[in-house]
Amino acid sequence: MAVSKSERMLNLTICLLSTRRFLGREQIRQAVAGYADAGDAAFERTFERDKDELRALGVPIQTGSNDRYFDDEVGYRIDPASFELPPVELSAAEVSVVALAAQAFDAAGVRESSQGALAKLRAAGVDVDQPTASGVAPFVSAREPAFEPLWEALVERVAVRFDYPDRNTNKRARRTVEPWSITSRRGGWYLVGFDRDRQDRRVFKLSRMGTVKPFGKPGAFVIPEDADLLRVVTSEVGPQRTARLALRPGRAPALRRRGTETGERVADREVLELAFDNSADLVAEVAGHGPDVLLLDPPDLRERVIARLEESAARRNGVSR
Repeated sequence: MAVSKSERMLNLTICLLSTRRFLGREQIRQAVAGYADAGDAAFERTFERDKDELRALGVPIQTGSNDRYFDDEVGYRIDPASFELPPVELSAAEVSVVALAAQAFDAAGVRESSQGALAKLRAAGVDVDQPTASGVAPFVSAREPAFEPLWEALVERVAVRFDYPDRNTNKRARRTVEPWSITSRRGGWYLVGFDRDRQDRRVFKLSRMGTVKPFGKPGAFVIPEDADLLRVVTSEVGPQRTARLALRPGRAPALRRRGTETGERVADREVLELAFDNSADLVAEVAGHGPDVLLLDPPDLRERVIARLEESAARRNGVSR
């Protein structure tokens, strides 16, 4: 399986941070997943690019030699004193928030790969500083396919293209966007960026995006320093609302997991209450279950689900004639 760019760069950071000695290029190549299988020229290009991007992100990669008399081979490392943050005092409430954030960004697959890199360094006789390495235990990931290409595009400041449904018609159209920020809000992942087609700032939900592809050259735009991106997402997502759903027994397990049973029944159906913040997503999800799920409240969404089902039925009847 190919190693993603973010995973490779994270492993490179851990590799250089985990040793007190300067590591040569060949040691790095063998220790970091994503380098060993590449040809010589491909490794050189990829390593130089990764190194430059890490420095651009503020990671202090040092260059030097382990031999004071013979410095023919250049090595690399990250000085923990320059990399680590100063002590931070957190209140009990802030500690709780940090703990929740760590759970939300869990990425066991990347952590496993990182531990593999450390094992390779030890096998090569490199002194690994395990406590320092654990300080960058990876917690950044997302279960959205669009997350990885958007993150890479944001780092490289390159525009992206993807298909996205219109909020009113639900018809998908191609969008070209300059990514400014990726953030999580109420369990959903959102992209804030400049929509070149609309010539305005827009918010997109990652779960509704089609395949994300880079468009244009790196360094094509600058993210505004005065943009309050969290406020943008909050205003676009809007206040959270509650829906009442009647489900047939054993149906729609995803809705059941997110909802709360009320103890009510409509005929043979169980009634759930479900908090939501994106009405278009909920309408599409409920309509996708057909007769197995009835949306009881709110009335405006109920009408939209009915209209969606009638439209689908009309299309099927038109095809069958």
